[in-house]
Amino acid sequence: MGEDSCSTVDLAVLGGGIVGLSVAWRARLLGMSVLLLERDELGSGATHVAAGMLAPVAEVEFGEAGRRVLELGVRSAGLWPDFAAELEQASGIDVGLRRVGTLVVARDEDEARELERQLAFRESLGLRALRLRASEAREREPALAPTVRLALEAPDDHSVDPRRVVAAVRRACELEGVLLGDHRHVHGLELDADAKRVVGVRVSRQWAGDVEEIGSAGGDVLEDGACESIYARDVVVAMGAWSGGLAGLPEGAGVPVRPVKGQIMRLRDPAGPGLLQRVLRFEGGYLVPRGDGRYVLGATMEERGFEPFATAGGVYELLRDGRELVPGISELRIEELGVGYRPGTPDNAPVIGPGALEGLTWATGHHRNGILLAPLTAELVTRSLLGDETRHEPISSS
Repeated sequence: MGEDSCSTVDLAVLGGGIVGLSVAWRARLLGMSVLLLERDELGSGATHVAAGMLAPVAEVEFGEAGRRVLELGVRSAGLWPDFAAELEQASGIDVGLRRVGTLVVARDEDEARELERQLAFRESLGLRALRLRASEAREREPALAPTVRLALEAPDDHSVDPRRVVAAVRRACELEGVLLGDHRHVHGLELDADAKRVVGVRVSRQWAGDVEEIGSAGGDVLEDGACESIYARDVVVAMGAWSGGLAGLPEGAGVPVRPVKGQIMRLRDPAGPGLLQRVLRFEGGYLVPRGDGRYVLGATMEERGFEPFATAGGVYELLRDGRELVPGISELRIEELGVGYRPGTPDNAPVIGPGALEGLTWATGHHRNGILLAPLTAELVTRSLLGDETRHEPISSS
C-alpha cells in the first residue's frame, strides 16, 4: 500500500445490492468493522428492478447446475421468514414478504406437455408441486383467461418486495455502524508484494456525506476526500454483473460474470388489490402481485451486454403475453419501465466463497436468484470469513 492509504477496516464489501448489504450487515453483527462501496445509489442495480420471487420450486432447471442452484434456493428460502422478521425488527420497515405460492400456467397443448414434464421432474426431486386442471387454476385465480390449459402450483414459493428489503437492510446497517459509501468507483484491488493476497481497494478520492467512526471493532476515521486506498483484512466482491470487470487481479483469478439484460414493467390497479393473489409464471415471463394493487410484469432475457434502453418490442411482448393469460392487466396503469442486468455465469450458478487469492471472497453470479439467495449467501460468506471449518466448499462456475 502506498502513502495515500489512510483507512483500515476488517472487511470491505464491493457492491451495494441486496447481497452486498446483507453480507455487510451480518459481518457487522459478528463484530467486524465494515465498509461497503457502491458505484451508484445503494440498491439501484439489479435489486432495484427485481421482482422478488422466492421461488426455488418454480425456478428449478434441468442439469447439474440447476440442481446445485435448487439446493441453495431451498436452503435460502427456508431462511427467509426469520431473515425478514429480523430485518423488520432491526429496521422498523416491513419488507413485504408474501406467502401466497406460485402458479405456473400453460397456454396451449405444447406448453401443457412441457408442464407435465416439469411436474414429473419436480416430483422426482421430492419437491412439493401440484397438478391443477384449468378449472382448478381458475378457482384459485379467477382473473385467469379461460384459454389456460393446465397449471402447476408451487404452494411453498413466496415473494418479497426487494425495494423494501434494501431500505430495511440499509437502515439495519446504519444502526449497526456499517460505513456505507455510494457513488464510490472502485478502481481495483490492492495486492501484497507477492501478488498472492488482497490487502485493500483503490477508490475515487471524492468521499461525500457524513463519515463516522466504524465502532468498537476497530477502523480509522475516513476523512472527507482524503483517501485513494483503503486497507482491508478481507474483501468481498458482490458487484453483480460488474464483477467480471474488477481490475487488479492476476490472470485467471477473476470470475466469468456477464450481464443478462432484462426489461421489466411496474403496473398499478387504480381499484386496489385483488386481480391476482399468487405469483403467476408463464413461458417467457411472470406477473408478481405486491398486495397493494401494484404488479411487476417481467422480464425479458437478452444477451446484449450493458445496453440500457427499454424497447418497444420488449414492452409489447411482456404486455401481449401477460394480457393473454390475465386479460384484466389491460386496465392497469403503467407506473414504470425498467432495465436491469442479471449477473450470469457460464452455467448460471452463483460464485460464492474464497477466491484464488487470500483475502478475497466472491458473492456474485446469482443470475435470476439474487433476492432468493441473499440470506444464504450472507451466511456462507461470513462463515468463510470467520474461518469456520464446517463451512461448505466454495460454489463456483467454470
